Amino acid sequence: MLSKIYLRLLSILLLLFGSFSHAAEIYVSPNGKDSNTGDSLNPLATVSAALRKARELRRLNKLDKNEGIQIIIEHGIYRLYEPILLRPEDSGTLDSPTVIKSADKSKPVFSGGIEIKNWKKAKTTNLNIDSAINNNLWVADLPLFGGNSIQFRQIWVDGQKARRATNLGEQKLNRILSVDSENEIMWIPTPNWDFKNPEDLEFVIHQWWAIANLRVKSLERHGDSTAVKFHQPESKIEFEHPWPAPFIDSKKEYNGNSAFYFTGAAELLSEPGEWYLDKRNLKVYYYPKNGKDPNNSKIIVPALESLVEIKGTLDKTVSNIQFENISFQHSTWMRPSQKGHVPLQAGWSIIDAYKLEEPGTPDKAALENQAWIERQPAAFEVSNANNIKIIGCKFSHLAATGLDLISGVAESEIMGNLFEDIGGTAIQAAFFGGPQYEAHLPYQPKDDREIVHHLNIHNNYITNVTNEDWGCVGISIGVAHNIDISHNEVSDINYSGICLGWSWTKTISIAKNNRIHANRIHNFAKQMYDVGGIYTLSAQPNTEISENAIYDLKEASYAHMPHHHQYIYYDEGSSYIRSINNWTEKDKFFENSPGPGNLWENNGPGVAKEIKNNAGLQPEFQQIKNEYRK
Repeated sequence: MLSKIYLRLLSILLLLFGSFSHAAEIYVSPNGKDSNTGDSLNPLATVSAALRKARELRRLNKLDKNEGIQIIIEHGIYRLYEPILLRPEDSGTLDSPTVIKSADKSKPVFSGGIEIKNWKKAKTTNLNIDSAINNNLWVADLPLFGGNSIQFRQIWVDGQKARRATNLGEQKLNRILSVDSENEIMWIPTPNWDFKNPEDLEFVIHQWWAIANLRVKSLERHGDSTAVKFHQPESKIEFEHPWPAPFIDSKKEYNGNSAFYFTGAAELLSEPGEWYLDKRNLKVYYYPKNGKDPNNSKIIVPALESLVEIKGTLDKTVSNIQFENISFQHSTWMRPSQKGHVPLQAGWSIIDAYKLEEPGTPDKAALENQAWIERQPAAFEVSNANNIKIIGCKFSHLAATGLDLISGVAESEIMGNLFEDIGGTAIQAAFFGGPQYEAHLPYQPKDDREIVHHLNIHNNYITNVTNEDWGCVGISIGVAHNIDISHNEVSDINYSGICLGWSWTKTISIAKNNRIHANRIHNFAKQMYDVGGIYTLSAQPNTEISENAIYDLKEASYAHMPHHHQYIYYDEGSSYIRSINNWTEKDKFFENSPGPGNLWENNGPGVAKEIKNNAGLQPEFQQIKNEYRK
């Protein structure tokens, strides 16, 4: 029997999205064949084949008036060899949407991963590691994907992410000694082990509000100090970009220089649950927990960067598509392994940046730096589309962004989803700059159809995200208007919970009429600082932050300014924003060069407890938390 909660949720869905008296049904099953008819007794094997059939129904006018199409996905795992692509021709109408939904409540899995099998005891290896660890290692050949051996940065063992070989400790990180920008060298304390293959190493450095992933080119020991050089292009970017750069506490006024750790090399294997990828010999090594035979586990590595792409054009959008009760799992992101990753902020990779010899731009007289950036890939990407609805889905085991509404997306809704175990940002939307648009410029597109607007992001549970790129965010919105972010719960975050705005300017752009209301944000700022539970940038007329509950603010011991974190943070240019009735456990707020027109009223621990208690997931959505397995 359906629970009362499920009935309430169902009634809300029917009210919001309409109940269609009849719809054409196309069935997909792991046991189906794409040559089948697609009815319940003869299902298809792939969503792509179902979309083709739906496309033909519309093209040939074989639907009754107001008859929608439901692509019904039966329980199971659907391993993808390329992203599922929805084009303008896949569009429905308001009265006849195309709905991709599960056959029951089991959440069928769309996976971009492949399984590693046939593990063998690695009795003898040429790895430069301790014999006690060597005796507990297992090895497997790299699997083929599309005829090629794949590279990857994640492994999931029975649904839990295994740790790549690293010297990252629980509490303490080493710190750089100095930076030689002219010769592109980082000086560090000499490691207490020898690296047989230094090029396996990745150097991860804590840089204010971001981390950077730098591929090591060489290590040169000079007594108790070692010079580290890096590959291009990240070496040039790392030593030229002004913000955020490595911090040197030369006056000993703070908490020390920037911290760092290594990952990726065999010599770093030290704890059960860690793995190492031998790229030269096309092998993967795993040190299992509790001596468990890995052949008795399901071990998955990701092969695709994106699983679903909804792609229209400005002249021909994709419209009226719904995804309901689907699980999206196992995506990869290979830029750090191929080109390094030096972010500007919120996970955006710098592709070029430098300090201006003479500061100032027409928009901002004091601006001293220029930066052009690149978006992380997302498991689910949407461009040039409207009336897109993603309801009751699960996003997990993903390397970079979970869901990204990139450009030209409007009148769309993200409701009742679970986002967990994500390396980067859970939900991202709108304009942030790019390779062709300097990141600090106010966004005023010539064609308003490019703008992301009128999004409703509500009652989503976001937890254990930003777990690889610590500088990413729970929900990150760039330059957009009429975005409503309400009744979400965001927790277990390494940087900021919800970020709104971009460009660092008081100049009014298209950003306006946004709302962050009644969200519950907690257990944040775990690794970074210069952080806000809610963080804003730039002018956003008629934007409201109201009735949120923000608490459990963490403190990373190795951040050089560990106390520079706050519950609400108006950063550069934040203007025309009102913050009203937000409950926080302490009075800890911050403004950094805000603009005019801000309203601040009744925020802090004295706000009524009723506001705190009402923030977060509404009652009919609380069951989402039961799906999260720690």
